[in-house]
Amino acid sequence: MAVRAVSLDLDDTLWPVLPALIEAEHVVDRWLRQHHPDVANAWPIEAMRELREQIARDNTHLSHDFSEQRRMTIRAAFAHCGIDDAPVDELWRLYYAARNNVELYPDSLPALERIAHRVPIVSISNGNADLEIIGLHHLFHTRISAGGLGVAKPDARIFLAAAEALGIAPADILHVGDDPLLDVVGAREAGLRTVWLNRTGEAWSHGPAPDLEFPDMTHLADWVEASALTDS
Repeated sequence: MAVRAVSLDLDDTLWPVLPALIEAEHVVDRWLRQHHPDVANAWPIEAMRELREQIARDNTHLSHDFSEQRRMTIRAAFAHCGIDDAPVDELWRLYYAARNNVELYPDSLPALERIAHRVPIVSISNGNADLEIIGLHHLFHTRISAGGLGVAKPDARIFLAAAEALGIAPADILHVGDDPLLDVVGAREAGLRTVWLNRTGEAWSHGPAPDLEFPDMTHLADWVEASALTDS
């Protein structure tokens, strides 16, 4: 199986995202306790999280845009406290910076550098990870986000947008991700080859198996290099 490009999920594929998300919530909470203690008391972290989840349920047309969901959460929390002029920009800036202060899995950067030497890489993410802030943007040919495109994985259109940006057929792209449904099933139905990056050793239970399964990015880089040698 020869491929001409690799598309990559980001969160929980290249780094664990939950620690950064939790810290971002605490950053916002600390700022609120200093500047708007009434809002902080009314909306502690768990309540703020539940509010965001409720806003997501009530605004399914924004299922692709986590950033706007969080901005709406800020506005709603302040409005509940009788404050119409919420400091949305400031709180979003703080949240966004902390959310992108991620710690890569040890295998991610060396593997990315090896893969980028062989084939172009494109990111396909439903989240709001910022590769420039994280410092990986130079390794990616194209960056595609659900928020920017207006559709989210597993919608075939987000994968086809990657193929169009690369100028190659979907079948020539190997999509790599940790989520069985969003990444593997979605990419397969869009016509891409698939890799399940299964860091936790779970059993596959989502229909037809992915084309490949690896426990980490090092194994992916090994495969890409071997495939390139075979193809040449």
